[in-house]
Amino acid sequence: MAEKTIIIIGAGIAGLSAGCYAQMNGFRSQIFELHSLPGGLCTAWERKGYVFDGCIHYLWGTREGQPFYPLLHELGIVPQRDVFHHADLLQVISPEGDRLIAYADLGQLQDHMLAISLEDRPLIGELVRGVRDFCDFDFSTMLMKPREMWSVWDWRRFGQAMTPFLPSMAKWGMQTANSFARRFKHPFLKEAVAQMFGWSEIPMMAGLMQMAYLTNRNAGFPIGGSLEVARAVEKRYLELGGVIHYRSQVEKILVEDDRAVGVRLYNDEIHRADYILSAADGRGTLFDMLDQRYVPPEMRRIYDGRFPIHTVMQVSIGIRRAMTTAPHWAIYLLPKPMLIAGQEYSEMSVKSFGFDPTLAPEGCTALNVLLKTSYGYWQRIYGRRLYDTEQDQVADLVIGFLDTIYPGIDKDIDYIDVCTPLSYERYTGNWQGSVCGWLLTRETQPMMIQGMRKTLPGINNFYMAGHWVEPGGSVPVVAMSGRNAVQLICRDSGRPFQP
Repeated sequence: MAEKTIIIIGAGIAGLSAGCYAQMNGFRSQIFELHSLPGGLCTAWERKGYVFDGCIHYLWGTREGQPFYPLLHELGIVPQRDVFHHADLLQVISPEGDRLIAYADLGQLQDHMLAISLEDRPLIGELVRGVRDFCDFDFSTMLMKPREMWSVWDWRRFGQAMTPFLPSMAKWGMQTANSFARRFKHPFLKEAVAQMFGWSEIPMMAGLMQMAYLTNRNAGFPIGGSLEVARAVEKRYLELGGVIHYRSQVEKILVEDDRAVGVRLYNDEIHRADYILSAADGRGTLFDMLDQRYVPPEMRRIYDGRFPIHTVMQVSIGIRRAMTTAPHWAIYLLPKPMLIAGQEYSEMSVKSFGFDPTLAPEGCTALNVLLKTSYGYWQRIYGRRLYDTEQDQVADLVIGFLDTIYPGIDKDIDYIDVCTPLSYERYTGNWQGSVCGWLLTRETQPMMIQGMRKTLPGINNFYMAGHWVEPGGSVPVVAMSGRNAVQLICRDSGRPFQP
């Protein structure tokens, strides 16, 4: 069989995964990446000996025999790295010191919540049963093959596998954490349960699945963090014979007779291949690299602002304290809203990485604060002194808040770094600096379940992968997306897919 070639745009997890599966299946592939590092949004950055992680806090697939483990094994992520398993998902803490701990042990979670509010016993039981219902749910079965390739028998097998979970999916699928929390009687739980999965608009089904994976010890933190995970997949790809071109940004996808035939870089180099796979920013791919020529109406509509994206700023702080007993993730409910970067906040999300000694000098801790923010706010002041001034002001406000939790911490700070949506956009090319493509909400969850197409009408030999075609994102899901794209290429080239 003649050797076929694939060009992959983007060395994020989806692109690296696609490259690995392309090499496994006898294609000759090369990846073009605008940055100097692998991983895309699965990344970290080092400052003064501290490693500030920008992505993973939980990685699905870290336990053998559980969903997504085979995928991570094929990509060289496990079992090579040590994994830290947290005893809880996160903690929600009130100004008065009330604390909801989302324990992974469901008996402990139930006892803990009942100690807060006996009158909410029915709802607490409902929540715990909901997590148990999803403990045997294998989300990866939905992603083992792209929907475009599903036969009647695939749909039938999928339906049979999902039948036991249909009542739970119907019950929790379109209910958000916020709407569920409003049913509690205890005033603290009414606020805290809305935040116990990370954000209040998350569909309860997604939150319960995350808790179930944590309960099953299938959602650990890989020691070394996100960039080391990306480097592991990069290593796997290179060992399979792949080639990566860093600092090589693609300007255009070349099309002849409605067939993708190559790419042109910003330095005017032209590279040709039999198949083109974009694992880069979705909007940039469709509207810039392809000049809007092949954007179907339904896809054009999702980029018109109706679907939420997740733009954040991350304040990363290196602290001369060994914060090994601090909550690894805590959401603090504020006594009164804080105005930061033109937006009011009623809670503050703080992640402490004291559990991973590789991310800070000895006796020190890397910590970050995540705040959802407006891309437009930062874009309007970018390139002016006001941009730097505003970053300093954000850092001062965050440090002032942290000092109320950890008194005197301002005197122990080694380094402060403020990353805005413009930072994410600059280094990854993602539209408006979104850190996970489409945010998973009640509106976007049906898109996740139904699947989004990875090909476009009217153009042949072109494919897409990554979080812009996988609402909600996450490392294993976008890795599976790269795998799916190669499955489609195998189908179209007339060869069986071999993992």
